[in-house]
Amino acid sequence: MKKNIFLVTSFAALSLFLVSCGKFLDVEPKKSTSDEITIVDENSAKTAVRGIYNQLQSDGYYGYSFQTLGFFSGDNIRYTGSQTVNNQLTNHDVKSDLAVLATSWTAIYNTINRANNVIAKVPQLSTTATFTEAVKNQLIGEAYFIRALAYFDLTRTWGGVQLILNPTTSPNDRPATPRNTVAESYAQVLKDLNAAEDLLPETTNRIRATKKTVWALKARFYLYQNNWPQAESYAGKIIADKAGYTLVKPYNSFYANNAAGTTESVLELYYNINVTNTQAYQWQPSSKGGVGWIRPTDKLAELLNNPALGGDRKALVEKQVINGTDNWFGNLYYRTNGTDPAFLIRLAELYLIRAEARAQQENLGDARDDLNEIRKRSNVGILTGGTKAEVLLAIEDENRLEFALENHRWYDLIRTNRAKDALAITDVNKLLLPIPYSQILIDPNLIQNPGYSSN
Repeated sequence: MKKNIFLVTSFAALSLFLVSCGKFLDVEPKKSTSDEITIVDENSAKTAVRGIYNQLQSDGYYGYSFQTLGFFSGDNIRYTGSQTVNNQLTNHDVKSDLAVLATSWTAIYNTINRANNVIAKVPQLSTTATFTEAVKNQLIGEAYFIRALAYFDLTRTWGGVQLILNPTTSPNDRPATPRNTVAESYAQVLKDLNAAEDLLPETTNRIRATKKTVWALKARFYLYQNNWPQAESYAGKIIADKAGYTLVKPYNSFYANNAAGTTESVLELYYNINVTNTQAYQWQPSSKGGVGWIRPTDKLAELLNNPALGGDRKALVEKQVINGTDNWFGNLYYRTNGTDPAFLIRLAELYLIRAEARAQQENLGDARDDLNEIRKRSNVGILTGGTKAEVLLAIEDENRLEFALENHRWYDLIRTNRAKDALAITDVNKLLLPIPYSQILIDPNLIQNPGYSSN
């Protein structure tokens, strides 16, 4: 893995945005140099942490590639471009040499390696009048949080993975590390989240990790573990923080009209004209400067345009007639200058996490209350009754539409064991993606997932 930190950012733009979210860390431009040289003092430590966020928002990770693995595997979003191999994801017949697998895998492990550098080196630095223990803890805590997110994404996509917890210069530099089990991989996620929670301040920041951000990811983590009391508890911490987080109205207020950092956002990735998000180019039609290769499915467009189901969320899709044929395009990413945020955690998710956790604990009344908060915001009729199974299905359907163009649907169907029925997947091995062939070639410790060829 590369050991260099690349940071390309606009100081003025990012400074203004950080001020709007509350002072968190001073931001200073820093050119890329080796970690061994840069992480030697306060300024270089801060630069290194910004480098982790840089990798998190890269095209290989949340900027594009990783998200498409979930997009095309589910039934909300389809690929219509020239790289037809991406249809392997939609058909659930993925070959291990599919390029986007290696791109995403490498980007995530690069993110982990940058976090490892901070976790290993910043604790050794001496404190100063400005580089206090609190500032050091903040930086280390952010690294632990992002490493937790990265291992969470790896595990829910590929199953148990190699836990690399120390900085490396390349895959060949790693110790002989076999794949860990799913349980061991998720245990590391929780360990890192606990470390981050202990170190980070309890402040509100929508583009940098804080203790509150940890609580939000813990709610999602415990939902995946079927630990309903903990999922309910951590989601409730964010929902109860009315001063920090509120649902915005109408629905499109969190992204439309160049919105960023609204009160609905728990964590989003900030882009500017120098560090751009390429999603809009992929989503928008040629009439708006894009190629329109990523599109909502016709079924999703139908659901969103049903007033009783989609309500105000119909704003997510737009129809254009091309050569006499209706074509649907997504509107979540639309900024021609590439400054669309990437939305990682929104308050709406915490409401639906708590709703599901409550329903699983037979607390159907409170579960419906949480679900109805999301429905009312989108001007959809409220749910007044139903059995446990019916309430859970209503929550699943609400997740599908609330996060229609975000990377939720595939993972929701996987974790609830609904993918086989909803997507007609007959081979359970296809619920995990194959380890990239290029990685198996260079690392003999990597064993391919069952049901996939190693080439």
